[in-house]
Amino acid sequence: MFDLEINERDPARFVDIVASLEPTFGGINLEDIRAPECFTIEAQLRERMNIPVFHDDQHGTAIVVAAAVLNGLELAGKSLEHIQVVTSGAGAAAIACLNLLVELGLPPAHVIVVDRKGVVRRDRTELSPEKAAFATDRDLHTLAEAMTGVDLFLGLSAPAVLTQAMVQVMAATPIILALANPEPEIYPHEVKEVRPDAIIATGRSDFHNQVNNVLCFPYLFRGALDVGASRINGEIKRACVKAIADLAKIPAPETVTIAYAGEILLFGPEYLIPKPFDPRLIVEVATATAQAAMASGVATRPIANLEAYRRQMSEFVFRSGQVMRPIFEYAKRHPKKRVVIAQAEEERILRAAQQMIDENICSPILVGRTNIIEAQLQSLGLAMRSGRDFELVDPSQDGRFDRLLIEYHSIMERRGVTPEVARRDLLSSTSIVAALLTRRGDADAMLCGAVGRIRDHLRVIRDVIGVAKGINYFSALSGVILDHGTFFISDTNVIADPTAEQVAEITIRAARQLRRFGLEPKIALLSSSNFGSYRAPHTTKMRDALAILRQRAPGLEVEGEMRADVALSEEIRTTIFPNSRLKGRPNLLIMPNLDAAIISCDLLLALGNAVRIGPILIGPALPAHVLTPTVSVRGVVNMAAFAAVQAQQFAAELQAHNLLRE
Repeated sequence: MFDLEINERDPARFVDIVASLEPTFGGINLEDIRAPECFTIEAQLRERMNIPVFHDDQHGTAIVVAAAVLNGLELAGKSLEHIQVVTSGAGAAAIACLNLLVELGLPPAHVIVVDRKGVVRRDRTELSPEKAAFATDRDLHTLAEAMTGVDLFLGLSAPAVLTQAMVQVMAATPIILALANPEPEIYPHEVKEVRPDAIIATGRSDFHNQVNNVLCFPYLFRGALDVGASRINGEIKRACVKAIADLAKIPAPETVTIAYAGEILLFGPEYLIPKPFDPRLIVEVATATAQAAMASGVATRPIANLEAYRRQMSEFVFRSGQVMRPIFEYAKRHPKKRVVIAQAEEERILRAAQQMIDENICSPILVGRTNIIEAQLQSLGLAMRSGRDFELVDPSQDGRFDRLLIEYHSIMERRGVTPEVARRDLLSSTSIVAALLTRRGDADAMLCGAVGRIRDHLRVIRDVIGVAKGINYFSALSGVILDHGTFFISDTNVIADPTAEQVAEITIRAARQLRRFGLEPKIALLSSSNFGSYRAPHTTKMRDALAILRQRAPGLEVEGEMRADVALSEEIRTTIFPNSRLKGRPNLLIMPNLDAAIISCDLLLALGNAVRIGPILIGPALPAHVLTPTVSVRGVVNMAAFAAVQAQQFAAELQAHNLLRE
């Protein structure tokens, strides 16, 4: 995607310039062109060009609005053919919304348009052709006069133009789309005070039912480009409306419920349309676009297998780096959790902490020596300051030291740790301090491991924080985001040579974690053997693990044992083992031992221009993760966001448990 700024205000010359770009691009998206010029420019470009020309401000808005309207009408028990509509605003977006609703069945005579001068009436002489199409002869002159008995208010105008008195006189179960940004035509709470039966949407993310172009625009273009569509026609727009509307009626995946915890994401008055971070949008909207383009004859490169294309779009979500987006969204939307980070004197940790603060992800607590950290901040030119932006814990100066020492010694005294050794450990290991702060509730989650041996940090977490109820051992999962796919690998940190029983348990835990990212697990148990071609203890272990998984988790899509090339190529796999239960490419690779996991992960990271997620430590009683010594700044930020979300979920589960006990 290229962002081209054209320094031209004459519409005719602008059209000439854009039209000349056709040999270079597969499609044109027009941005920030005002009405009425936008109508003329788009019409002329569509006439002259054989590639899609799309004005997102008009049609992207219209598609998402239409999806919200159709679902709202379904909930209200009304039909588009019989409702009365008032639109506040007569710009490009408003006209496009009305035109699309008319295509879907709304009678133009049922529409009243209100602009800055009042109701758009036929006796007004200055109307553009676009406005004139919705001019009325009714004896109405103001918005207040027009609102009586109205079923749908569509606001694309200015703040506070709709009053509670106007809302009171609307029809039963009115639908109000107050889409002015950042301040809507009326706030949802104002509507509910006078009309509890109303169904409301806004353009803001802090209210239910956010009408946002992002639900449509990028995915529509993806489908259009993939089939070589020559234009975006009415069939494509209507197909996108249906795809978005229907998606809201399917339960949201866990990745979305994580990002919007506290909201009930079930089809209803407060969930008319999907959330902007719903990873299913690219699958449904792109596929609907491609299918409609082919059916309407504007596809120059038809897709032979739409189901395979749908799978490809599903994989794209996770190879484009969107896997972390819901995690970051959740972390930013909810009260900030305190994430304590050991080895905080490291430059990577300090730079990551600055990003955490800048992106409003969490409240970092840094453990290290005050003089070193302050000097580092100054030399790196970082703007964050102790006591203002983050909490600094220097074990040698912290007033809690004696209490931390007593607690640590009580944990370790029957493991040969004397009070003097405990003191020395506490002063020398920031990981121990971070773990104690988390255990005591002075922090909500912890990260450690940027310096030192992974096993030493794991031992600290096991000793101080312990394992969760029902868990006997830790395991670790790492994600690797490559240009051509995202793969999760387990176990990358903990168990050197797991038994078949442990392999099965690790697989079940890892699959559960993938679902938290909104990804349905497709699992390959890797080995040096293909389905019994070579028999040795390390290959039969993976075969035995598969048998255990078939019994304990029969719903998992898992296959093995197999070599990596067979796992990653469905063509090879089908050739040598036609009855494989694994379809398509796996996203979770289970390794036979720690060496294989670490080597595979490191090779992908080193050779593949990759971004790492994790390692995610599975099994601690509280959110705690061990970074790797090679972790990047962004890797630290990713894990801080993940830990903060885990802490939010832990707190919610604890609150629910306490309520049940009461």
